[in-house]
Amino acid sequence: MKELKILYLYPDILELYGDFGNIQVLKYRLEKRGFSCIIDSYSIGDDEPNFNDYDIIFSGGGADNEQSILSKDLIQYKDKIKTAVKNGVFFLLICGSYQLFGKYYKDVDGNIIPGLEIFPYYTEAINDRKKRCIGNIVISANINGKEQKIIGFENHGGQTYDVFSPFGTVLYGNGNKFGDNKEGFFLDNVIATYLHGPLLSKNPELADYIISYCLNRKYGENVTLEKLDDSFENLCREQLLKHFTH
Repeated sequence: MKELKILYLYPDILELYGDFGNIQVLKYRLEKRGFSCIIDSYSIGDDEPNFNDYDIIFSGGGADNEQSILSKDLIQYKDKIKTAVKNGVFFLLICGSYQLFGKYYKDVDGNIIPGLEIFPYYTEAINDRKKRCIGNIVISANINGKEQKIIGFENHGGQTYDVFSPFGTVLYGNGNKFGDNKEGFFLDNVIATYLHGPLLSKNPELADYIISYCLNRKYGENVTLEKLDDSFENLCREQLLKHFTH
């Protein structure tokens, strides 16, 4: 039986707005097709994980205080995480984790939280604590050569700059910063985004992109995924898109 291994980073610290649901969606969609899914977790004080042993590494969102705490722990694995990215391990990074994979995050008090510097973008919070990019968001993203509308929820004071490869174009909402027309960061094996929700429950085709990528990488073959009945999910998507974009 084909299997995928998922590593969930800091589930006790980074879990806002149902981010764990992303892993549940991946597991469900794998098992419905007869594949196996192994889920491990890592948090502060645990034994060092072998990042290259995994097919998917997931990390969710957290507030400034949580980011400051775990930044010190995560940086010790900087070179090994960078190697895993280069080797094609898939990374799904939400909100605070998106920020931590850049150069740094500067909070509202001017304190610098060092990032992993895996990617060259950086994030700075604006001075007004009450002013945030918050609300529902829809972006258009090119996934496997096909334009797809991706739906989520954003809530961030940080403004992210110097993103050379955005996840998508904003149709409704803010994106990487106030009034931006770009959202997130995207490579073949990296999706870093402000979209909570959880992201994959609202966007089943995106979940299948991740699954297909990982199966093809691991088993060296062009895996064709059996179609699942997503009629309920698609009905919800239609209603959300109608409400947000009209």
